Amino acid sequence: MLPIRTILFPTDFSASAESAFELACALARDYKATLIVAHVLAPGHAFAANGMGVAVPVEEPHEARARLVKVGIGRGVCVEHRLPEGDPAEQILKLATDASADVIVMGTHGTSGLVRLLVGSVAESVMRKAPCPVLTVRGPFRHALAPSAIREVQEIASV
Repeated sequence: MLPIRTILFPTDFSASAESAFELACALARDYKATLIVAHVLAPGHAFAANGMGVAVPVEEPHEARARLVKVGIGRGVCVEHRLPEGDPAEQILKLATDASADVIVMGTHGTSGLVRLLVGSVAESVMRKAPCPVLTVRGPFRHALAPSAIREVQEIASV
């Protein structure tokens, strides 16, 4: 079994992130690992593939921090919170390296077509360049994850 001491969970506070958080918490609990919960404050603009600017709503730092510190309360795991600013994929990769993360657990929206072309996929970029394994979660689990379910998944993956 691979040792997991540090889990990085980047969140955009979406429904897919909530599903990924459930899995990240279960792993942190089972491995007695530290869970780093991060939200990246993105700049107020983005550039499409053709170089044209695309307006992106600006998030208030104090509101983001207030939402972030609520994530993980009462879960029985050691949680640290981070709120870096910049490009989300770059900041997630930097956090993973700086924290020596053993795994990144993150949600994915499953976007395609024009939205993906204009905005790109943070999860895809992180998966390509991450210094550690990346576990992406696209949708909610049908049932709550129990520690025994995590062990079953690990046993299947090791076969």
